[in-house]
Amino acid sequence: MASGIEFEEDSENKGSMWVLDQKLDQPMDEEAGRLRNMYREKKFSAVLLLRLAFQSLGVVYGDLGTSPLYVFYNTFPRGIEDPEDVVGALSLIIYSLTLIPLLKYIFVVCRANDNGQGGTFALYSLLCRHAKINTIPNQHRTDEELTTYSRTTFHEHSYAAKTKRWLEGHASRKNMLLILVLVGTCMLIGDGILTPAISVLSAAGGIKVDHPGMSNEIVVLVAVVILVGLFSMQHYGTDRVGWLFAPIVLLWFLVIGGIGIFNIWKYDSSVLKAFSPVYIYRYFKRGGRDGWTSLGGIMLSITGTEALFADLAHFPVSAVQLAFTVVVFPCLLLAYSGQAAYLVKNQDHVVDAFYRSIPDSIYWPVFVVATAAAIVASQATISATFSIIKQALALGCFPRVKVVHTSKKFLGQIYIPDINWVLMVLCIAVTAGFKNQSQIGNAYGTAVVIVMLATTFLMILIMLLVWRCHWLLVLIFTGLSLAVECTYFSAVLFKVDQGGWVPLVIAAAFLIIMYVWHYGTVKRYEFEMHSKVSMAWILGLGPSLGLVRVPGIGLVYTELASGVPHIFSHFITNLPAIHSVVVFVCVKYLPVYTVPEEERFLVKRIGPKNFHMFRCVARYGYKDLHKKDDDFEKKLFDNLFMFVRLESMMEGCSDSDEYSLYGQTEQSRDCLLNDNGNTNSSNLDLTISSVDSIVPVKSPLHASNTVTSSGHTSNQTEGDELEFMNNCRSAGVVHILGNTVVRARRDSRFYKKIAVDYIYAFLRKICRENSVIFNVPHESLLNVGQIFYV
Repeated sequence: MASGIEFEEDSENKGSMWVLDQKLDQPMDEEAGRLRNMYREKKFSAVLLLRLAFQSLGVVYGDLGTSPLYVFYNTFPRGIEDPEDVVGALSLIIYSLTLIPLLKYIFVVCRANDNGQGGTFALYSLLCRHAKINTIPNQHRTDEELTTYSRTTFHEHSYAAKTKRWLEGHASRKNMLLILVLVGTCMLIGDGILTPAISVLSAAGGIKVDHPGMSNEIVVLVAVVILVGLFSMQHYGTDRVGWLFAPIVLLWFLVIGGIGIFNIWKYDSSVLKAFSPVYIYRYFKRGGRDGWTSLGGIMLSITGTEALFADLAHFPVSAVQLAFTVVVFPCLLLAYSGQAAYLVKNQDHVVDAFYRSIPDSIYWPVFVVATAAAIVASQATISATFSIIKQALALGCFPRVKVVHTSKKFLGQIYIPDINWVLMVLCIAVTAGFKNQSQIGNAYGTAVVIVMLATTFLMILIMLLVWRCHWLLVLIFTGLSLAVECTYFSAVLFKVDQGGWVPLVIAAAFLIIMYVWHYGTVKRYEFEMHSKVSMAWILGLGPSLGLVRVPGIGLVYTELASGVPHIFSHFITNLPAIHSVVVFVCVKYLPVYTVPEEERFLVKRIGPKNFHMFRCVARYGYKDLHKKDDDFEKKLFDNLFMFVRLESMMEGCSDSDEYSLYGQTEQSRDCLLNDNGNTNSSNLDLTISSVDSIVPVKSPLHASNTVTSSGHTSNQTEGDELEFMNNCRSAGVVHILGNTVVRARRDSRFYKKIAVDYIYAFLRKICRENSVIFNVPHESLLNVGQIFYV
């Protein structure tokens, strides 16, 4: 493919910008065109949309669909006193399903996805792209040029601009927003523990219905065996068994819908009057405080709604909406109405309402389907937990853990071994500890309502800042959401001592871990920022320390996207020698779903050419993975060598006043490189360098420089430098990583000492090392230790 160089003026920065331009003598690369359109809204054919809606049933709706197993028992744990209470509870269930899953989530919240990604961190990433609220300020304006970095602009005097200024006004607001996201995330992790417990235990309870003499311990044992098998199979990934999920869940919905129709016809069709909201008023008037606290059981009818949003990743919103409105919603209404009709005539069967209402002729087939559906629901919730922990890890809010990619087709299907076993132990502890659905249901409701409240507050900011909705629409959404969710929240507070404390304890433990880790990460970044040294200081060290260059390439890992890290100055101060080629490598995560491979690396030169010092920034999204087969080192060198070639080509056309190889000041130029050589470039920063005082590298470059009449090095230089760098690479590559130890100052408060000296230190000790994440060979690793106090 023929290529040319085009010189453009960057009006924003009043500087020069170099863009490698593809000539029009051959068609545009189809892959590049596909990538540009990947994240635009797609229109699907009717057949494809139906197929995607069918597949979404198994992944998205398993948790919500198994709620009929345990809702009525948790609503009436002390039994039913008046048949009219059943109708009132059914009316509450109908309107809860309509207001929360249907109206709020399916038609509003799901539209707030981040390029198809859902969950609290996806909402947070959207906000981070529209306002400077990241607690780790490692982003640059060039990051906004990414294909996946979609954002909108707004008028200075608009509500969006006012919201943006309000969020950015104080650091405390940014921290409170982060804590809100972490609370929602921790409660969703609690959901991942409680969903398998209550779903599997409720499904296993069907054995006891057919064998009344069986002890409850046997049912718990069966549930524990199923849970152990479920968590033991997680390492296979959902991709291998996922083809079974959709048929199982579809069959489940058709079965419960059909049983519902049968029970309405057989027992009492008058329960359909529950569609009138009048019966809600009568229910509360008749029940008083007990009616109000029973909302904790009604709340379970909409559990799985938040998991619905978190599991949005692999399906278009239109397919998820179609599946809910056509299959899920009507089948759930029929299932609950059928159970209500049965309970009106059989009030003493409320403990096992679902299994008691099944016709005897199909009891065991339905039991098998129910157990399979409970396993699918648990699988979807566990996968969502892995996903959100990966997102938290990417944003510096969770200790580094091993992440295994289980599917070559889907980026979001991952497995985290450490978290899997922790979830299994906690899930078995909850199941064996409570031994009944009621207390687990109380805990489950507490977790779900807090996650929903967190989502509501984030959606208010999304509607103001991202969607720029009229304040009246925001007010309507906020009023309806908070009216329902605060009502439920007030009800679950009455049951904190009856099992509701479990998710609070679990969430508190995870919140402490996540916030302390994030605090330590921020302090480490601030330390690097404040202690970074200028290029003038580094370049001036040569003669005074007798700094020498040794064969090979040194990759210095740092969290800084600009400046020279303190570990490098610490290293050469104690050992006055550096490698012939030095590359500062910064791996950073951005608030985007993914960074396309061809836009991942950002390369620049530091100092004059004969210093052979470079910076390479590798950018990832919160769904991207460092996999061993990615060959990170090879891709880094491919982009580095491509940069050298492009730099030489651009030199021949540049103005010597703009870019000086050996001047007092040097303008840095950054090139976004892809594997085909396409580049988008921009000015990252100005690197101020002093006189050429560092000991130059004795390379072929100095013996064979030829200079053109305009004073620029010819393309012969490029070949010589590339040959020299290849020789250095053959001599050996050394990975230099900082091993920073964080300690609290002596005059710090006791809780800070506990958090930093004990909790953070313990987490650093048990988490994975950076060398393992970057797949650094042990023989090529050099750790530079340092201690700093916060």
